[in-house]
Amino acid sequence: MRHVTKRRFLAAAAGALGGLAVPIGADGQEMPPHERELYEAAKREGEITWYSGQYSAEGSEAVGRGFGERYPGVRCNVVRSTSQVAFQRLSQDARARVAQCDVFSSTNSGHLTQLKREGRLTQFRPRNADGMLEQIRVADPENFYQTTFLGLFQLAHNTQKVGEAEAPKSWTDLLDPKWRDQLAVGHPGFSGAIGVWAVQMRKMYGWDYFKKLERNRPQIGRSSQDPVTLLNAGERTVGVCVPAGTTLLSIARGNPLRIIYPEEGVLATISPSGILRNAPHPNAAKLFMEYQASKEMSQVIRGLYAEPLRPDVPGPEGSLPLDQIKLLAPSLEEQEKGVPEVRDLWRDTFGV
Repeated sequence: MRHVTKRRFLAAAAGALGGLAVPIGADGQEMPPHERELYEAAKREGEITWYSGQYSAEGSEAVGRGFGERYPGVRCNVVRSTSQVAFQRLSQDARARVAQCDVFSSTNSGHLTQLKREGRLTQFRPRNADGMLEQIRVADPENFYQTTFLGLFQLAHNTQKVGEAEAPKSWTDLLDPKWRDQLAVGHPGFSGAIGVWAVQMRKMYGWDYFKKLERNRPQIGRSSQDPVTLLNAGERTVGVCVPAGTTLLSIARGNPLRIIYPEEGVLATISPSGILRNAPHPNAAKLFMEYQASKEMSQVIRGLYAEPLRPDVPGPEGSLPLDQIKLLAPSLEEQEKGVPEVRDLWRDTFGV
């Protein structure tokens, strides 16, 4: 016989009473009317497919589980990859005329501006966005995409290999020959965040910055998270443009890492999600967008040391408050135009 908890009993009872009671999700939180209406429609669809290029694989799966727990009967199929790969997959779907993705999330905001321009997104603004941090609340004035990720990317070092005093203090410190064969970085052809970082560095220092960086022979992976793995293994000593959340989580698990906030500023990827116009599960997609803007999701990602999107959820342990960090961020236009350019330049300069 299946064990029925008090929480599940109350949730079932609320559902049976329909409009006479406010349903609660399996997480025990009351469901506001706008979510309740979408939830009832989403249950008939039963699932959602999410192409995620924003959170780590572990983080994306946690978000998917959290969604399913809050809205029982609506499964989230998580398809996690780097942002550039996710966009390539979406483009392949379009060429094959396959409607598979419901919600697309990228660290390269230019992907969403392109999808909007091509008429491939559904106009929708989640009401829960009203409770988000004011500075990231509005992504698109016409509501074709919405901010769902606040990523901070900076430097990190292995404290057993490099002491705090000798660690680099700025992005330009990485050009010092003493860091030859010591650096690790992702690839703008795969990672949206690395593409945005390359756009920002080119804007500040010109492409000569990368020609000088190449002389130090950095180890180039794919994801922005790959350098954290290399630092943990001691194979490289300094990680370049690494995500704060992944680094802090690694530190919490006992790895000898330390975050460095570069003097010029930290790269901030304030990144959106959008619902595809041909989404096979449109109501579940809208419900998922509400979830991404909710307090509940911010609590989930905070547990993995990612930046919450709401002021009613404190920042992750071990991080500086946002108002104490200088943030660098190219505009949406600069990202859409610049990322393809730096991707080609990167391959010419680094040979990969």
